[in-house]
Amino acid sequence: MGMALCKGFPFPGGRLPDFVTCAGLQLRGSVRGLANCGLSCCINALLQTFAATTELEELLSRWQPSETFDKKNVPLELKRALDAMKDKRQSSPHLDFLKCLHEHNICRLTQHDADEVFHTILNLIQKQMSDQQIAAEIKNLYKIDVEECTECEKCRNVHRTPNIFLSFPLPLHEGENTLMDCFRMFFKPQRLEGSEAFYCVKCEEKMSSTQRCKLVSLPSILCINLKRFRSSRGYTRKLKDKVSFPESINMAEMLPEEHSQLAERRYRLYGVVVHTGMPMMGHYTAYIYTTDSKWYYIDDSHTHQVSWEEVQSTYGGRERETAYMLLYRTLSSEAAPESNP
Repeated sequence: MGMALCKGFPFPGGRLPDFVTCAGLQLRGSVRGLANCGLSCCINALLQTFAATTELEELLSRWQPSETFDKKNVPLELKRALDAMKDKRQSSPHLDFLKCLHEHNICRLTQHDADEVFHTILNLIQKQMSDQQIAAEIKNLYKIDVEECTECEKCRNVHRTPNIFLSFPLPLHEGENTLMDCFRMFFKPQRLEGSEAFYCVKCEEKMSSTQRCKLVSLPSILCINLKRFRSSRGYTRKLKDKVSFPESINMAEMLPEEHSQLAERRYRLYGVVVHTGMPMMGHYTAYIYTTDSKWYYIDDSHTHQVSWEEVQSTYGGRERETAYMLLYRTLSSEAAPESNP
């Protein structure tokens, strides 16, 4: 996967001094900016999505750790950062969180991939949170259950492997894509033959097989990773091709027919993590749909209200900005508006 370099400011020795305060924060409506503390735009954008995930904040608020933790506890520093972001008197609400992640190899002044950092944070919550029940509830917010089914073409034996995603890794084809196209590509059966043939335990040899994924369950928060980075022979390139996505989706319509009975769930988009630039030299920003029913664009410390049409500019194609991660929140069927691609 490509790693995107973020804009920032350098410090001698590649470290962010403890005395640095990140000025220039803005508070607009129900969002606030976060200063770029030395290539922190990737984490800044993710923090904006975490702050907009009220379900996550509610779970973190229920966690009242009695232990004394050091500065390496990611769930505690995330909880503190999200609380501090609500206080406009806090000039650098995310600085301790950045320092904490640095202790877990999400280093400062280093290029990072937003989806990889997202997974690292959620995995560290599972590992470090003292209340494992709440930790499990946080995981379940995002957990997508799938089953990988591989069928031997000779004996028809089916080997089933359960799998869990915290973000849906959707492939793109070159040219124009819709979100439905991407989902259907993910679930398209693949033939395994030759060097990729699957070992059939019943035939006791490698056999040509058909592999497909079956959707088992969907979460309350559906995070989607549009796989824009491709690596080949040590070179990473970015697919800037257009991917159109709607404000609201009915998963039964998005998926192939065999999955529709399990996927009768409607979602509304509330967060878009955007990548601008090349794989090894770029910048992350975010679009957030707030509780006051407005879209905001957040570029580190700079925020302003935008229209849905401006969010659509991240579809890609000729535009420099391309949506990389999409966050949808589940809705009841009565509450969901009609989907407009």
